[in-house]
Amino acid sequence: MSEPLRVAVIGLGAMGANHARVLRELPDAELVAVADVDEARLDGLPTKGYGDHRALLASEQPDAVSIAVPTRLHLEVALDCIERGVAVLVEKPIAADAEEGERLRSAADAAGVPLMVGHIERFNPAVQELKRRLAAGELGRVLQLRTRRVGPFFQRQRDVGVVHDLATHDIDIMRDLMGCAVERVQAETQRGVLTEHEDALTGLLRFENGVVGQLEANWLSPVKVRELAVLGERGTFVVDYISQSLSFRASEPGDAARAPDVWPPSAGGDTHVELPVERHEPLRAELATFLRVARGLEPPRASAADGIAALRVAEALVEAARRGEPVAVGRPG
Repeated sequence: MSEPLRVAVIGLGAMGANHARVLRELPDAELVAVADVDEARLDGLPTKGYGDHRALLASEQPDAVSIAVPTRLHLEVALDCIERGVAVLVEKPIAADAEEGERLRSAADAAGVPLMVGHIERFNPAVQELKRRLAAGELGRVLQLRTRRVGPFFQRQRDVGVVHDLATHDIDIMRDLMGCAVERVQAETQRGVLTEHEDALTGLLRFENGVVGQLEANWLSPVKVRELAVLGERGTFVVDYISQSLSFRASEPGDAARAPDVWPPSAGGDTHVELPVERHEPLRAELATFLRVARGLEPPRASAADGIAALRVAEALVEAARRGEPVAVGRPG
């Protein structure tokens, strides 16, 4: 068996602390150090702590680093790691804007350094099962996608609005499920309710294959909802991201029983079916994948190109809301 990879975590906010927890548990990793500018977060940790990430990189020389600092710092910190040849997992969004994301991708490509983006919902087992069933054609032709990512506001450092902070999750999942790019977007946002950024989004995405995606995201709702629905010719799949559940409701009663190996028939001809999902912690699956990526055993599950594409859609949504008209999604230069 290979020696565990020497890994570090830079940024110990809510997400970074969870990265550190999981990496301590993974047998293929040795968490050698963590870094955060708020040194109070380093107190009492069972791992060496640094107030400056550059000091960590120089002293510990890790093989791989997970970056969970505020978005505006992604470029700076990730470039410091890439320049030292350290494999990088950077939390989404990949950078503060698409131009910075392109700089990161170019630097990683030039240095031959693995770069993966932390689009964690790709590792949600309900989403993975949905993707498998869509690929098998169980829904027929896909017509529409709809997501709701709403909930209460939690006090933490926010240097981006709800579009970049929350909606990028669902933008990335929609793109991954459709396997094609977004052509244009429309959007309405509400700003200045709780932050200086947009606090709520209602958006429309038009994909190259003609499918339409609807996005609802806010941190204003008293109830937390994380839901994805996919409408097709035979019915609708619904994913609950939180409970990691997947259900299907047929358009016609016959569709639910047409293929018993796919849709277990239910008593009374009910067209609603709960489908089996093998649940696991998405973050653990994501970080285990990153370790294999860092070893060069497989490509990133969410690449820099994926992260940049999601960011370009997010930027177009913000611009569409500002202009009050549809906006074409920019392509890489």
